[in-house]
Amino acid sequence: MPELPEVETVRAGLAEHLVRATVSSIEISDIRSLKRNVSGVQGFVQELTGSTLESVVRRGKFLWLPISNSRALVGHLGMSGQILVRTPDFAPDPQTRVVIHVKTQAGDPLEIRFVDQRLFGGLMIDDLVPTSDQLPAGFSPEAEASAVIPSTVAHISRDLLDPHFNAAAVAEKMAKKNSGIKRVLLDQNLLSGIGNIYADESLWLAKLHYDKQASSISKKKHLELIEIAAEVLRKAVAQGGTSFDEQYKNVNGESGYFSQSLNAYGMTGLPCKRCGTPIKREAWANRGSHFCPKCQKR
Repeated sequence: MPELPEVETVRAGLAEHLVRATVSSIEISDIRSLKRNVSGVQGFVQELTGSTLESVVRRGKFLWLPISNSRALVGHLGMSGQILVRTPDFAPDPQTRVVIHVKTQAGDPLEIRFVDQRLFGGLMIDDLVPTSDQLPAGFSPEAEASAVIPSTVAHISRDLLDPHFNAAAVAEKMAKKNSGIKRVLLDQNLLSGIGNIYADESLWLAKLHYDKQASSISKKKHLELIEIAAEVLRKAVAQGGTSFDEQYKNVNGESGYFSQSLNAYGMTGLPCKRCGTPIKREAWANRGSHFCPKCQKR
């Protein structure tokens, strides 16, 4: 599933083209991609047509485009979703479910194509509600986010690249958790955006076993882990995220290449880059955890 770096790569690509763009028309080829939209297909088309996309904002793995002070177009990529920006003469993209035709601020026609192979992602229009801390809602450097957030995203905590993320407060909460540290890193109600790939990478760099109880780790070490994870996310964003197959693409349909920098995730059986011990994979929470059994002792 796309994690923060992949979603941020998409967000930045959309912002480059779509800030202040106006929606001219919409084509729906698969209504399943709008299954979360409360007003249905007709309501989606009616409300979005003619609206102006004010900005592109992200929190964790969610992104949204405000269309007014109280409503926003929300996108979630799910397992295999892609949001592509194409010119009208670009060849059709397989498994395109929704096409949103826009005119940029400069007057150029573009298409926003929502492509989704497995149909776990989707688009919806949602109410914007005040943030719980009255601070800007998410990450949007091109046009700072206002202090409102889609209601479906409001329960998601700030992520490590959010300028208003409070590392000290989060580290204090982490140190009180009796769960394994990887489970804590993946808790989107505590800190958002980290999934399996970047959790394994961050824990390898911090020399922490994925199942070490968080409450047994010092607050200082939690702060170090947060700093390491933030740096991992920043580096992954700089490399366009991680792609292992055709499912994740940026808005131009290109793959990310952070997979070339991985130390633990997907490296099963290969020598640890620190000590040479083969990286091990263990089944965990219907997924897998990758770690060095020598550097990351429980």
